[in-house]
Amino acid sequence: MEDGFALKDSIVGIVGLGLMGGSLAMALQGECARLIGFDSNPATLELALAKNIVDQAQSLAKGERLGVKVDVLILATPVPVILDLLRRLRSLISYRCIIIDIGSTKREILNSMSMLPTNFDPIGGHPICGKEKLGLENADANLFRNAPFVVAPLEHTSQRAKFAAQQIVSVVGAKYIEMDAGDHDRILASTSHLPFLISSALSQSTSPEFSPLIGTGFRSTSRLAGTPSHMMMGVLQSNRENILNSIQQFCSSLHAMELALQNEDYATLETILDGSQASYLSLTGN
Repeated sequence: MEDGFALKDSIVGIVGLGLMGGSLAMALQGECARLIGFDSNPATLELALAKNIVDQAQSLAKGERLGVKVDVLILATPVPVILDLLRRLRSLISYRCIIIDIGSTKREILNSMSMLPTNFDPIGGHPICGKEKLGLENADANLFRNAPFVVAPLEHTSQRAKFAAQQIVSVVGAKYIEMDAGDHDRILASTSHLPFLISSALSQSTSPEFSPLIGTGFRSTSRLAGTPSHMMMGVLQSNRENILNSIQQFCSSLHAMELALQNEDYATLETILDGSQASYLSLTGN
């Protein structure tokens, strides 16, 4: 035990038992004293209990209170729901509790966390992983293995909360990366949020009649378009300025390729594409 916290002796609650929360619950099973799942969907709670994903399940619809005391509460819902939960926390919990979120953007969430009462010990988080197929039925205990897991402390986050986050990241097999919330949102705009929009644009601009000739290249490039839009709207809204900057940079690169093609300037086009290949190899470590 360090700084008064040991995961194996702690009761952990997870709000939101979808793909991310369910996968986290699977990865944490047996690693903490007790695991409590909270969700607004009764069918999800029943499935979580039937599959022994959690030790106890409780509804947490609007107006309902937390019916059990937890040492750590992990918010694993879409960004707008996390923000709503943070506003409601003071009416749900009156005791000392570590709060960790795993939302896809961080700046607005940490701003909201900074206004929590002093009995809460908040810290932001974001595992960089996922699938386009959501829901508890698609949860996977190995989803976080070897994935980057960003942790974004607040100025007043205690060492106890930081150590709790470190233990959770270690247990699920992810790679701990501590980062400022602003840097996180700026980077993820290019590495996660823009790719979703590009996939969506590609899918929308491709005629359905071309379907018989779709191969692995199109499938891998358009895969993110399979993500339900309601899961991404809060991300796009809360990181709007960074995403707009990323879109502008992308459009500038695409326009340079378009001009080279229009002008039949294939030497310039080849130079651009060689540079793109070098960037890809550098970014992916290949």
